[in-house]
Amino acid sequence: MDLPHTDPRWSDVDDYIVAHLIGEDPVLEACLAANAAAGLPPIDVSATQGRMLELLARAIQAKNILEIGTLGGYSTICLARSLSDEGRLVTLELEPDFAAVARENIERAGQGRRVEILVGEAIQSLTDIRKSDATPFDFVFIDADKQNYATYLDHAVQLARPGAMLIFDNVVREGGIVDPQSDDPKVPGTRELYQALVNHPKVDATAVQTVGSKKWDGFLLAIVR
Repeated sequence: MDLPHTDPRWSDVDDYIVAHLIGEDPVLEACLAANAAAGLPPIDVSATQGRMLELLARAIQAKNILEIGTLGGYSTICLARSLSDEGRLVTLELEPDFAAVARENIERAGQGRRVEILVGEAIQSLTDIRKSDATPFDFVFIDADKQNYATYLDHAVQLARPGAMLIFDNVVREGGIVDPQSDDPKVPGTRELYQALVNHPKVDATAVQTVGSKKWDGFLLAIVR
């Protein structure tokens, strides 16, 4: 039997998890409100996913974090919360208007001194970072254009230290990844990411399906050897 592409119980369970394990978060709620007021697309990670990112980064004691895809800064704030005072987070955003909203949200959240936003094509920004001899990253979160996911993987591996964690968001696409004829334009790039990871010499990976307020999707978790 085919699964529905949405079920109200998925959001109900997310709400239950937030109520019992996370609680109200005025800072992140203000971020979402500012994003909506500015007309940004409502494609931020959910509250449960944001907390997961924070906990994963804390678990590996990440000091240097790279994010590809800032949007309005919701996930940026979650990740920045995992950092100690000397930690830093570099986040890449294509759209200047989105970056401006993110800057205000990040400053309001008290994370401005830890976060640097680079505006422009992510591949160019990644190339520039690689040329700069930057300190290797401990944690990389990729939630940007899916067409370039395999390319972002290549850059992330080069920019990360051995043992670094990589997280790619939206890698299930409501099951579309198993359909090579899918009419979702984001599926081919996502499938290329999976193909790039088959027997990858430097990365061990898995992916997990999720359902919730963001419907049916999933994330890919990888460790750089």
